[in-house]
Amino acid sequence: MEKMKAAVYHAAGDVRIEERDVPTPVAGEALIKVLRSGMCGTDASEYKSGPKIFATQTQHPVSGHHGPMILGHEFIGEIVGDVDAASGFVTGDMVASGAGISCGTCKRCTEMRTNLCEKYVTLGLNRDGGMAEYVAVPTSTLVKIPAGLSLDAAGIAQPLAVGLHAARRAGVRDGDRVLLIGAGAIGTFVLAGLKNLLAAEVTVLDFGGSRLERAARLGADHTVEVGENAEADIKKIFGDAGIDVIIEASGAPGQLQFAVGLVKRGGNILQVGLPSTKQEVDVHKIVMSEINIQTTLAHVCDQDLGPALEILGSTTLATELIEGVYPLSEISTQLELLGAGKIQGKVLFDPSR
Repeated sequence: MEKMKAAVYHAAGDVRIEERDVPTPVAGEALIKVLRSGMCGTDASEYKSGPKIFATQTQHPVSGHHGPMILGHEFIGEIVGDVDAASGFVTGDMVASGAGISCGTCKRCTEMRTNLCEKYVTLGLNRDGGMAEYVAVPTSTLVKIPAGLSLDAAGIAQPLAVGLHAARRAGVRDGDRVLLIGAGAIGTFVLAGLKNLLAAEVTVLDFGGSRLERAARLGADHTVEVGENAEADIKKIFGDAGIDVIIEASGAPGQLQFAVGLVKRGGNILQVGLPSTKQEVDVHKIVMSEINIQTTLAHVCDQDLGPALEILGSTTLATELIEGVYPLSEISTQLELLGAGKIQGKVLFDPSR
């Protein structure tokens, strides 16, 4: 059987480049030659202190995976080998994968909330993923990459789709005034969603420096530096009209309560970031002001992945966010850097190198 190289997670601090069999697609799947594969904060947290999500110690209840697992849920590539004509794809198509596999028949799927499918499985999180030379992928997770879009730009379509889903979940309407807390990678993807899907005024809060400078270049109407004057600066921008929507994308402790204290009566809060510890919030203020708190998870492939590719083809987002393209042999080094907060954008891997 033909062999390939893959980045395989064994345990915290233990990701190895190994030789694996090239996977054989089953019905409904296509074999993808991976051309770019990205890593995200989940990969870094699992590398630093996992496994919490990866099914390396206990069997995943849906995928059945148990044991060392190939990383990678952000990837693009070329369809190789045979593919079912009914899928709408042909051999040679360049495609991006949403990585999330849904059943299509449960209640949430029929509501077009496939990210909450009762049998949801994510490639690279719950079964072998795309941090390898080849991966077998359900065609239902694939979207064709527009002609002319670079491989590097297409390589960040999946995380941008997550940002678009968050922007939709926030309940922002045209004309709303929004505060976005956090201008890291996910915050930047949410900002791109807000500015490309809606006509909203967006203020971004983060530490001064490159993140806020990038946010301004990507369309933030105002930026505010974290510090003792931040709250006063925010109130000066929004004035008596108040803040319609606050999106918390930093995951920093205390930021949800900070949002509760600032949002207008009847306003919306979207929690995107995941704090590392349990948080306390003022429920009295939430109830008495009828504040709506929403959360967001992953993306809906049919709604978000195609628009993400279109945005990447018409903006400078990829240029702003991609920090480099590396061979798989660099995976452990890059996971260490991401886990230590030393990567501010996105890193991609080319498994052929």
